Amino acid sequence: MTKVVLSMSMSLDGIAGPGVPDEDGMALFEEILGWVFPLRSWRTQQGMAGGEDSVDSTVWQENFDRFGPQVIGRRMFDSGYPSWGENPPFHAPVFVATHRGQDTIVKEGGTSYTFVTGGLAAAVEQARAVADGKDVLLAGGVSIAHQALEAGLAEEVVLHVVPRLAGRGLRLFDTARADLRCTEVIEGEGALHLRYEVR
Repeated sequence: MTKVVLSMSMSLDGIAGPGVPDEDGMALFEEILGWVFPLRSWRTQQGMAGGEDSVDSTVWQENFDRFGPQVIGRRMFDSGYPSWGENPPFHAPVFVATHRGQDTIVKEGGTSYTFVTGGLAAAVEQARAVADGKDVLLAGGVSIAHQALEAGLAEEVVLHVVPRLAGRGLRLFDTARADLRCTEVIEGEGALHLRYEVR
């Protein structure tokens, strides 16, 4: 049965994204997500050769295989779209929760971007409708995470916690409230991987 899963990387002090998309923000982004860049599984998804075979790489591959459609926010789309290219790494339908609608964009490799103006719940509903037995990934950014937890849309939370104190940026759980039960802990080389059931 399809689950809606919030999955994000974060620092030890709870930072999951930059406050503003400036140069410092990009450095912070690399601090938080840098654990994935050397992984063989991640590099393969980007069309690159080589990479590390590790616990982290296995976790990343298992998550990639598990998820079908993804839901992201407009800010994440606007900042990432130019670098995602003609064959983006999603290989699945992506639903962009936004106030600014536009026509669906279809890319190579099974990726399409559908712009949903009816709110996050509507984007999640559309993603569920095409999940075909896979789980729906709420991929970010931080605003999407807050909205999903406040609205009770996420059934599971998967965190990849990197061993860094960021000291700046947007906190993943700054305002969100949820009753979580830990169901899995995996110690990787670059991150601690935690899975929680939302009760």
